[in-house]
Amino acid sequence: MRFPEPAGFSSMRFLFTPGRVCGALLLAPLVLAPGHAAADEVKVWAAGAYSFSDELGGFHITGASGVGTRDDPLVITEELNSSTPVTLTIRTTKPIQAFGPAGAFANGIMYMRIDVLNNSGQAWIEFQFELQEVLNQPSVFGDGLSFDQRNKTPDNIWSSNFADFDRDFEPYDRLLFRNGKVDPLKTARFEFLMTDYTPRWTFYLVQDPRIPTG
Repeated sequence: MRFPEPAGFSSMRFLFTPGRVCGALLLAPLVLAPGHAAADEVKVWAAGAYSFSDELGGFHITGASGVGTRDDPLVITEELNSSTPVTLTIRTTKPIQAFGPAGAFANGIMYMRIDVLNNSGQAWIEFQFELQEVLNQPSVFGDGLSFDQRNKTPDNIWSSNFADFDRDFEPYDRLLFRNGKVDPLKTARFEFLMTDYTPRWTFYLVQDPRIPTG
């Protein structure tokens, strides 16, 4: 089924072809008070049928590529400057069609690889991802968004720095990597599958690095 665009959705929202690999797209300047020499800019990185933005702050996207298949996953490279949770904003840039061809449609099947540079100055001993269909609200079972919840024995979840993982689906959709460490100025790689069987135009991926509490 093809989903209609929501009211106010403009096909001219992006300045370049949305699927351009590793392309940083100018979204909009932030309005500053008079007297500032220049305005900060918010950029959107487009890959496959989606765009990825660090507009909610706390981290920086440095690259994006791929289409979202197992052989060619969506690859997002980031730099986190603190050990506090940050939120990646994900939007569709192509028509929505569940199970349609990857790249041509936002099909709800997103193989992901996230490479995160730890520039926080603190070692991370765990790293958690959480999906949200509505910002700051838990993703419940009925919204169709999850870390491949239907697959009880996933073989596509992996990290370069953590030996184990746990998935929680109710009342949150969370994926926790544990039994490892990411030292300052080191990069950790995370691989997993996100599925959305009722695709939406916008959703969120919260990323939460954990530091020792003792």
